[in-house]
Amino acid sequence: MDGVPRVPEQWRPEDSAALRFSVLGPVRAWRGAQTLPTGSPQQRALLAALLLREGRTATAGELIDALWGDDPPSQALAAVRTYASRLRKILTPDVLVSESGGYAIRLSDAISTLDLVQAQELAAAAEKAKVAFDLCHARALLNEALDLWDGEALASVPGPYAETQRTRLQEWQLQLRESRLDMDLEQGCHAEAVSELTALTATHPLRERLRELLMLALYRSGRQAEALAAYADTRRLLADELGVDPGSDLQELQQRILQADPGLAKPSAPLVPESAATPVRPAQLPATVPDFTGRMSFVSELREVLATAEGRVMAVSALAGIGGVGKTTLAVHVAHQARGSFPDGQLYVDLQGAGARAAEPGAVLGAFLRALGTADTDIPDSLEERAALYRSTLDGRRILVLLDNARDAAQVRPLLPGTEGCAALVTSRARMVDLAGAHLVDLDVMSPEEALQLFTKIVGAERVASERESALDVVAACGFLPLAIRIAASRLAARRTWTVSVLAAKLADERRRLDELQAGDLAVKATFELGYGQLEPAQARAFRLLGLADGPDMSLAAAAAVLDLPVEETEDLLESLVDTSLLESAAPGRYRYHDLVRLYARACAERDEQPPGERGAAMSRLLDFYLATAAEVYAIERPGDRLVDHLATTDYPGLRFTEGSAALDWLYTEAAPLLACVRQSAGTALLRRAVDLLWAAKDLTESGANSHQYETTARAVCDATRAAGDARAEGRARTTLTNVLLVSGRIQQAAEQAQLAMDLAATAGDAMAMSWAANDRGLTLMHQEQYADSKRFFEQAIEGYDAIGNKPLEALSLCNLSRAHLGMGNVPMAVEIAQRALATYLAIGRTLRLANGHFTLGIALSRAGRHSEALSQLSDALSVFSSHRQRLWEGTTNFRMAEVHLAARRPAQAAQHAEQALALGCIGGDRMQGVVLTLLGRALTMLGQVDRARACWREALNLLEQSGGDAQAEEVRTLLTPATAA
Repeated sequence: MDGVPRVPEQWRPEDSAALRFSVLGPVRAWRGAQTLPTGSPQQRALLAALLLREGRTATAGELIDALWGDDPPSQALAAVRTYASRLRKILTPDVLVSESGGYAIRLSDAISTLDLVQAQELAAAAEKAKVAFDLCHARALLNEALDLWDGEALASVPGPYAETQRTRLQEWQLQLRESRLDMDLEQGCHAEAVSELTALTATHPLRERLRELLMLALYRSGRQAEALAAYADTRRLLADELGVDPGSDLQELQQRILQADPGLAKPSAPLVPESAATPVRPAQLPATVPDFTGRMSFVSELREVLATAEGRVMAVSALAGIGGVGKTTLAVHVAHQARGSFPDGQLYVDLQGAGARAAEPGAVLGAFLRALGTADTDIPDSLEERAALYRSTLDGRRILVLLDNARDAAQVRPLLPGTEGCAALVTSRARMVDLAGAHLVDLDVMSPEEALQLFTKIVGAERVASERESALDVVAACGFLPLAIRIAASRLAARRTWTVSVLAAKLADERRRLDELQAGDLAVKATFELGYGQLEPAQARAFRLLGLADGPDMSLAAAAAVLDLPVEETEDLLESLVDTSLLESAAPGRYRYHDLVRLYARACAERDEQPPGERGAAMSRLLDFYLATAAEVYAIERPGDRLVDHLATTDYPGLRFTEGSAALDWLYTEAAPLLACVRQSAGTALLRRAVDLLWAAKDLTESGANSHQYETTARAVCDATRAAGDARAEGRARTTLTNVLLVSGRIQQAAEQAQLAMDLAATAGDAMAMSWAANDRGLTLMHQEQYADSKRFFEQAIEGYDAIGNKPLEALSLCNLSRAHLGMGNVPMAVEIAQRALATYLAIGRTLRLANGHFTLGIALSRAGRHSEALSQLSDALSVFSSHRQRLWEGTTNFRMAEVHLAARRPAQAAQHAEQALALGCIGGDRMQGVVLTLLGRALTMLGQVDRARACWREALNLLEQSGGDAQAEEVRTLLTPATAA
């Protein structure tokens, strides 16, 4: 590698394996875990000079020149000998040796002993991996090499030799970072790269390669205006400083951005996991059935369409038909046969289109992107951005996408690949005549011959041959629907004492003569009735009761709660239902119904469940399970917080956890079924418990991962509590909605809801909700810069929490009170109150709430001008927020750190943290994003990047105007005026 400061490998094996040295930072030495004293700066300079020769002898004259150059002291030779003698005592004589009038350090293993040699080996390995097109591994190796630096190489080591080597090592480090950043962009990590490149261009403003990478990263992040502004800043800087124009590479990149060159919009290599040497190749197709029967004309037709994918922009086939007609079976069978034509993988999703809540395209795209190797942090929020990234990720790859059980064309369109070489198979109950370019296939019921063949394959030829007429009666009773035939045949195959005629007799009275137009749900229901009628009593009860829950799937523990059975017995029952095809195993320990089977199970519960109250009891147990477990998660995350003491009591227990990470895993995994349970329970006698469950699961909105679902649920619960006339429940429901609105930055709406919550809590005498709502009302007033009024509400909340003995929430309101005092200009009081809050949190222990204390004290210390202390507190807050997966709070803390750096006149660091805040998102939604962009623009202005700063301000102004941030918008307008810019 050009520019790499290589040194000869002339080490002689010696017994010195325990010694380690570093030069990529301060010059240090260790023996095992023990740090060795390296002496004065000149003595460290001698050690560095010998280490960098890696075993070659340095003469006394060379060492004198290295330490003092052209102006050595009169006793230089004696000093060199003294330093060498001292080092020999520290390192042992067999390591530092004297020979030929000079000195050398001899070690046994250079790679494990000297950090520079280790970095060289890693860089060489990275270059080999890059040549082999294994960019992911090369990137990991370069990161490992760069991690060996601990600040400036040869830090504080005097002498001309050290200065020369320090410059070479700094240049090499920068080359390695450029190489790794280039790989970042090759692998689609442009959003993360912007932050680092912003800081690097500030430190090395004349380095054109860094500017080029920054422009490309900004462009691929959808920030075209900023990319062009970065070029303008560079051109002006080069002209002012050097009197030259940008190089040809930079000029060419600017032209390509202006022309929206499609080649810039995507990386040249797909993003793959670091553990893989090749791109991720998803293989998500469900298993094809071994007894697939008939449909040969459809199989040939669909395979012919898929075979044309390589030469077409996109091959789409849409299969339509009633539920249970075999659409999925046919599509999966064809997809497996076509796998060879799609070597880059196959994606599959059940879109749940026949149910009340079809899968959202945005959520499906998120799952697809993860399956294709995209990191969670790289997946954008909006549907349009996810769809664009999905199409870019598929570009140049040949992948088959199977979209099963679609609702309509609108649900499908964002999920189509849209690139040559890819294809999509879609199944739906509706004909997708409005899906442009699709090859439509209408799938009817089986012919009698095909139906009999399927039945025979499952039951066995011997049993059918002697009772052919009865077998024909069976398939006719099933309406020739494949799903119905499969269920009936499977039951018969499992019962060797039954004959075919016995099964036919059981079907004789069932509704079986339905024409095509009426064949929909009734035909499927008749088929399910056959399977249901053959269940043992315990299986039938499980089938009925588990179908009552609305969630997309259910965990084994939740199912045990519904059935009021031990987990082991529940698992046996559920697995037996899986065997009958009445239930699906979505993943180990998780189960789900096909949407039509769920409807049928509910009908059975309404008809057959005795006593009738058992349905309500089952849903009550499920709600209890979720509430008790969510309360356990809340308590683990917030020790000492007595909210859980004020929640509705539960009769059925929840899960217990031994560590916080397992508790959070449960909460985020169960988010969708948990929120579905809240919505389903809202209009029933379970209303109060449903509200409390939503309150206990508030982390689902503050993490940013489930905010939309949480808000939808909160609004539904508010409507239900208002209709029920339950002031206590409505007050708590309004509190949950206030939390969502505050997180998303809709302050005026949050203020209205907080005031409603306060009034309702006062009416109901609900002390916990009253204090909580008072704190929220104070927050809304603080956001509206009404600090004196917010102070009054925070003090009310503190008094209320103190009365009920809730120290953690009292500390939370103290944090907010500190910020109110900051708003009023009372900085010393703000610092004092923040210190009180932090002391309370520290007494409780390292929990999520502790981050609030560090965060608030950091802001107060920043306003007091104590920048180093402020950064220390904010760094501690960031660590806690990160460990508890509070992504939006991570972003907000990065923003506050950017504020501190800017106040301390460190614009490069400020810009870097601001970019991190933009990448993560912040509490406050679009309004806060506008504030972050405003700060980023100020930092860029201080760095001389005026055009890019103005691009940030224009984007900020748009966001602030749309989100109601009038005061902040006026500030940005002032910044954008020519006088201000000058």
